[in-house]
Amino acid sequence: MIRLNLSNSPEWLTLLPGLRLKVAPLTTALMVAARADPALAALPDTARTEEMALAMAKAVARLAILEWEGVGDEHGEPLPLSPDGIDALLEVWPVFEAFQSQYVARGLMLDAEKNVSAPSPTGPTAGATATAEPAQAPASSAPKG
Repeated sequence: MIRLNLSNSPEWLTLLPGLRLKVAPLTTALMVAARADPALAALPDTARTEEMALAMAKAVARLAILEWEGVGDEHGEPLPLSPDGIDALLEVWPVFEAFQSQYVARGLMLDAEKNVSAPSPTGPTAGATATAEPAQAPASSAPKG
């Protein structure tokens, strides 16, 4: 069963102590827009899976993150939200992992919930097709001794 959250309100995620992100709902439109990000198209054909995952996470984050708290420069001064800042933030491994698990994975889990097989028809052979020819004659018993 797919559980729908019909709220389209942004929400705050606490990724690390002192780091919060206000994010837009993870919608189909957001994911489609992220897939169309020029940074993904610019990846070489030889890009590793990890490179593609990071590029996709950054594309999603640039669209989804509306505000942030707890992000500062090297002097501890708060930084304004910017695409370059979001990219830099996701280069921090614990932040990337937390964003993936708390935001992106929820969309993937919803996708997995709907990706199930339909129940099989009733009966032991309903819907099954034969893959082997029937035996011509019964086999003889093995010799004893």
